[in-house]
Amino acid sequence: MFRVRNQIGCTKEIVDSCGKHGVTVAMLDTGIAQHPDFDKRIIAFKDFVNHKQVVYDDSGHGTHVAGCICGNGRLSDGKFAGIAPASRLVVGKVLNHKGDGIIDSMIEGIEWILDCRARYDIRILNISIGMGEATDKERMGRLISKVEQAWNSGLIVVCAAGNSGPEPMSLSPIGAGKEVITVGCHEGGYFGKREDLCENYSGRGPSLYEMKKPDIVAPGTEIMSCNAFLEKRGMRYKNAYITKSGTSMATPIVSGALALLLQKYPFYSNEQAKRKLHYTAKDLMEPWNKQGYGMVQVNSLLT
Repeated sequence: MFRVRNQIGCTKEIVDSCGKHGVTVAMLDTGIAQHPDFDKRIIAFKDFVNHKQVVYDDSGHGTHVAGCICGNGRLSDGKFAGIAPASRLVVGKVLNHKGDGIIDSMIEGIEWILDCRARYDIRILNISIGMGEATDKERMGRLISKVEQAWNSGLIVVCAAGNSGPEPMSLSPIGAGKEVITVGCHEGGYFGKREDLCENYSGRGPSLYEMKKPDIVAPGTEIMSCNAFLEKRGMRYKNAYITKSGTSMATPIVSGALALLLQKYPFYSNEQAKRKLHYTAKDLMEPWNKQGYGMVQVNSLLT
């Protein structure tokens, strides 16, 4: 995350300028572990898979995503801090230990977030889930409609473009919708022209609903963030961080940037935030269906 923050202009001074009162970000994922980098900022959790009452993550995906959004880097002296380290988290577990899930759990998760939105003052919903083409069109239609309902309620909904690229119209069905901010991967040249870069398999537009997709890109290759399976050895921790790649990692970077924006300008609506995100992005001179408006730039977003 250290190099990611440098790439997108997210300096400590800029984060500090947003004040100390972070916003609440909701996540639908594999859950979340009680990692020290989250302090006491996990304020609600619900399990739609195994229906457990404890906070947990048996996959590690959700914990890594959460760390990208708002880990405070406590176990790394700040080096691997996320983008918005003052933010609070509301987490719905909708995927199992393999990262698989069913559409009905996703729908239940969104309904739960809408029900508790006012109680926890949720402003952003992060969905780092890339879904392949659904065989059950009716259920997928219901899910897309529920995502649109979340946006129309005032939430900023940030979705992964998915990892099924690079062909046109290879976006995840959720990310293909109009009423979401769809995030693809791009490293902006940081790793040169390596073949395994996330940008080479990031889902691409256009979509059936919106020609200009994805909306924006962020780094997604070898992102270092919180590890759900860290080990405590006396007063120290081992394996506190781990690298993962994909649009699942790029998405929370954008959610974190938007969390900082709302932290500094709490009166912004989701439409205002989306427009400012678009118009302050850095043009990477790539085709639209690969980069959208460009790479998120926190320093420009917060001016």
